[in-house]
Amino acid sequence: MPDVAGHHVHAITVGAGAPAVMVHCALSSHAPMLPLAQAVGGQLTLIDMPGHGRSDDWDGKHDYQTLVADAIAASCDGPTHVVGHSFGATAALRLAVERPELINRLTLIEPVYFAAAKGTSEHAQHARDFRPFVGAMLAGDEARAAEVFNDLWGATPWADIPARIQVKLTKRIHLIVAGAAPIEEDVAGITSAQRLGALNIPVTLIRGADTQPVIKAIHQLLAQRIPDAQDHVIAGAAHMVPLTHADAVATIIRAADPKTR
Repeated sequence: MPDVAGHHVHAITVGAGAPAVMVHCALSSHAPMLPLAQAVGGQLTLIDMPGHGRSDDWDGKHDYQTLVADAIAASCDGPTHVVGHSFGATAALRLAVERPELINRLTLIEPVYFAAAKGTSEHAQHARDFRPFVGAMLAGDEARAAEVFNDLWGATPWADIPARIQVKLTKRIHLIVAGAAPIEEDVAGITSAQRLGALNIPVTLIRGADTQPVIKAIHQLLAQRIPDAQDHVIAGAAHMVPLTHADAVATIIRAADPKTR
């Protein structure tokens, strides 16, 4: 794919059929999403967000969420179905709101648009739970910050992660801060009633029943404001549901295809 704002963005395409784009969560890469892509079927382009996988490191200058949204845009060949997880899902939603001609369908798996939940008890709990991460980053202790973040949002306890993977996660932890402002404050107003109400595409929301409580609050607001949105909950799953429950997620995605309605 072409460079995006001076960043080489790595992407692979698998399968054949109707095209779609898939975007992973922060601190990961396209590789763990491959089983989901294969289960969904069709032609899927999976990108590595800047700073992840085989893409160039983030340059520290461009707004990070905008950069990811632009990478998704560069992967769309006409109106496209975009599947995003966590931070990747927030960039997908932003692109759909700002450039609706590029997206004809959205699948958002646990989009971490925390600003959408402001004023709820779940958001207050999220803020309390995240304070140790903020404190560790302010103290320059990136290893501790990576541990806190992983134990809140990851699928495997930090103590059970091999040391070499812990090092990789720690090296990328600054990207959590890089993407924080858009999802915590939403200065672009992406989640406003007016902008979400203007979305004229089907939106599938997928979350784990055992995920962080703030995700339920986010999904509830998105489902209320997006005209054609359906919220789905997968039992026994948490935030990493597209990896831990790929078949169940794929079943929902396939069933939500407008062509089968």
